[in-house]
Amino acid sequence: MSIKKNSSNVPMFFLTGIPGLEISHAWIAIPFCFLYAIALSGNGMILFVIITESSLHEPMYYFLSMLSFTDLGLTLSTLITVLGIFWFNAREISFDACTGQMFFIHGFTFMESSVLLAMAFDRFVAICNPLRYATILTNSWIIRAGFAIVIRGTTALVPLLLLLKRLSFCQSHVLYHSYCFHPDVMKLSCTDTKINSAFGLAIVISTAGIDSVLILLSYVLIIRSVLSIASPEEQKKAFSTCVSHISAVAIFYIPMISLSLMHRFGKHAPPYVHTLIADVYLLIPPVMNPIIYSVKTKQICKAVLKVFLSKRI
Repeated sequence: MSIKKNSSNVPMFFLTGIPGLEISHAWIAIPFCFLYAIALSGNGMILFVIITESSLHEPMYYFLSMLSFTDLGLTLSTLITVLGIFWFNAREISFDACTGQMFFIHGFTFMESSVLLAMAFDRFVAICNPLRYATILTNSWIIRAGFAIVIRGTTALVPLLLLLKRLSFCQSHVLYHSYCFHPDVMKLSCTDTKINSAFGLAIVISTAGIDSVLILLSYVLIIRSVLSIASPEEQKKAFSTCVSHISAVAIFYIPMISLSLMHRFGKHAPPYVHTLIADVYLLIPPVMNPIIYSVKTKQICKAVLKVFLSKRI
């Protein structure tokens, strides 16, 4: 495809749907619309019941509301371009719009990683030091943690995107994904990207990398504490409170690691593999998290049922 630039000599990029299945994009849009509807309604419902139900005004559910907020942000960040491709074949995106989308996608991704770490700390305190739970996880501490999560998730991206603006794009402008992803855009540059690559890797390691190690460490301590409990009944009860969070961690980090490995080592993989993994990476966590917490957490399940039953009455 020929290079296309606007009047200001700023490159235009071309997003990709599912290579080889362009003729079926209208049909493929149906399951994607279904997934987006689940993600938006599910996370919106979680936020609504936590805000309106006073019995859920506890640290664990405050963190869950933060998780739902970041999932909503991730969903909305990709919805327009993904469905635009499938419905209208709207593949063009300007460089400024592309960097804006990258800011929100990567920002909400880093924030979700931080929220999952905060939730792991919540479970650690609840199981390993329950008598001090209320004094450690106070409302003021949770508010400060929320601000820290937002600041951490956004400030690191500013220099990364500024570094991206210095690059020149003189080769193909076709991206592998249905949205703008930093490593994908960076590969299209015809100038040296070593600084961008190193800085991007450093950000990932200092955010999601450190978070994943600390989450793993917290569960090592939780398991050690739970195994010291004599009663098998108490052990089962303690582990059951962590099932939802462990599931959320798995569906967040496994697609992230898969996509990172694909970008670094899957250069010869078919293009549709990159696209499918990229879509799974950003769609599955927002879709699955509200389902997992609604099914596995009795208080959330009761609150959701209460909302639906009250509307029917």
